[in-house]
Amino acid sequence: MDNGDSSTIGRRTVIGGAAATALAAAGFQAVPAYAGTPGHQPKTIRLSVMGTTDLHGNVFNWDYFKNAEYDDTAHNDIGLAKISTLVKAVRERIAAERRTPAPLMLDAGDTIQGTPLAYYFAKIQPITGGHVHPMAAAMNAIGYDAAALGNHEFNYGLDILRKFQQQLKFPLLGANAQDWSTGLPVFPPYVLKRVHVPGERPITVGILGLTNPGIAIWDKANVENKIKFGGIVELAKLWVPRVRAAGADVVIVAAHSGMDLSSSYGDALPVPENASVLMAETVPGIDAVLVGHAHLEIPERLVTNKVTGQQVVLTEPLKWGMRLSLIDLDLQKQHGCWKVVGRHSQVLNANTVEADPHVISLLQADHDKVIGYVNAKIGTCTEAMSAATAPWEDTAALDFVNFIQADAVSKALAGTPQAALPVLAIAAPFNRAAAIPAGDVSVRDVAGLYIFDNTLLAVTMTGAQITDYLEFSASYFKQVSGPGPFQADQVTNAVTPTAPNGTPDYNYDIMGGLTKPLAYTIDIAKPAGSRITGLTYGGAPVTADQQFVVAVNNYRQSGGGNFPHVKTAPVVYNRQVEIRQLMIDYVTATGEVNPSTFHTTDWSLTSNGAPIVVTA
Repeated sequence: MDNGDSSTIGRRTVIGGAAATALAAAGFQAVPAYAGTPGHQPKTIRLSVMGTTDLHGNVFNWDYFKNAEYDDTAHNDIGLAKISTLVKAVRERIAAERRTPAPLMLDAGDTIQGTPLAYYFAKIQPITGGHVHPMAAAMNAIGYDAAALGNHEFNYGLDILRKFQQQLKFPLLGANAQDWSTGLPVFPPYVLKRVHVPGERPITVGILGLTNPGIAIWDKANVENKIKFGGIVELAKLWVPRVRAAGADVVIVAAHSGMDLSSSYGDALPVPENASVLMAETVPGIDAVLVGHAHLEIPERLVTNKVTGQQVVLTEPLKWGMRLSLIDLDLQKQHGCWKVVGRHSQVLNANTVEADPHVISLLQADHDKVIGYVNAKIGTCTEAMSAATAPWEDTAALDFVNFIQADAVSKALAGTPQAALPVLAIAAPFNRAAAIPAGDVSVRDVAGLYIFDNTLLAVTMTGAQITDYLEFSASYFKQVSGPGPFQADQVTNAVTPTAPNGTPDYNYDIMGGLTKPLAYTIDIAKPAGSRITGLTYGGAPVTADQQFVVAVNNYRQSGGGNFPHVKTAPVVYNRQVEIRQLMIDYVTATGEVNPSTFHTTDWSLTSNGAPIVVTA
């Protein structure tokens, strides 16, 4: 709080009503500025930095696949229109404070992929034709100062990315995106922002951008022989001293790399995927880090640099514009130079404010155009496909999902050591209400079969591991005997030690083959762990040492559901492509969904070897 002492600057408790109300509702907490030690209290100036990350093409608070306002179980809101309102409120609040410099606005990457809005202006009406990308238009309107590259920036190729970069009124940073031959950065590595301080020398803020090394794997087709990606820590060690030498009083890193040390790509690269904390701990000279990539809400994490003993503040504002990070750095003059003496961060919740009408009006035409596209015909289906009975019988709906996944993996493996291996795929009955109608099919119809934003991976597994996997999946069923008929709830969603409230549908995986059928029966009269019988591939029994490539989603491969083997299995494909988008692309390209081309009945439920009847 502003206590009237000229040596300290704090957040005033009373400002313009609208901004104060908005920030209070969003969860803003006033934090006293650094006061120094008694008897020695030089003037403290507070510099605020706002940040977003993983916006993934979200401008409006809208779910294009549901054709309705976005909502989730936590009742989050999404989109840059909401973020704009929060940004304006922060700026208004700070403008009302004396001697306080204007705040900066940053982003930590993954901006131009993730929604039909982003897809439309990359694939249907590409921005290379002259239209301004809606994310560029919105971010320019909000007034960003810099953004880091995310890995998904590369999904649509370098032409789209470069055009997006040209349309921005601020720099797109990536110090570790390097020319394949020379090693020199192919995007600006950093930018210096001189922030005016009333009555004082300006504060020079160095903003360094770092992106994810996994791009080398995930978008190999777009970057190989063109761009290589150095490690987050290694390139920070190179560039932070250069930013300081260029005159930066403060160094902030926008890093598209999660907080805690981990990698989804195992040892395929010599540098980790998520390394922001390691960077803050080991690279001297960093004051704050805006973290992206992991889609987590981390209001504040303070770590101590092991070289200097100085603290570094890190924050990650969830995803999709659900949160706005607010970093406060307190600075004092020491020997004529600005030095950070206090640091703090928090996140503000976008679901507490209305969307900025300026951003809405700016992009309403784009939004309406995409709604029309999502609801328009992209193909036809020769017969209706429903997921209503998918938990207890082999359906064309889930076979379609598995066909799309396995086909994409098989094509990507051409020319690799795994190209000759049989390809399988797993799918779960996410949504019993999902259906693709006979006749005209829209983007929304196709997307309804796959309601999650999962991306596609593939791993290698043995026949023995496949058996274990299917046995674990079959624990979804309750143990019953006799031919039935059984009601569905008498058979499905069994209570297990890891699912005391019943196993959810999304944790029941069915498995199918691409060029040959993977066939099996599940005998639910037997106890869990000994239910899979007659497991064959192409009509021959599956052997324990037989090798398969299995297409899986990122949730499953990362350990979701605790299925055996898949988390530690060697990854042979990972381009970070959304499974849902692969399905949409298939229908768009072929113009037709014909279940006869991919649907066969390869698995069934039995009781003591005899067929059973289950009714909805």
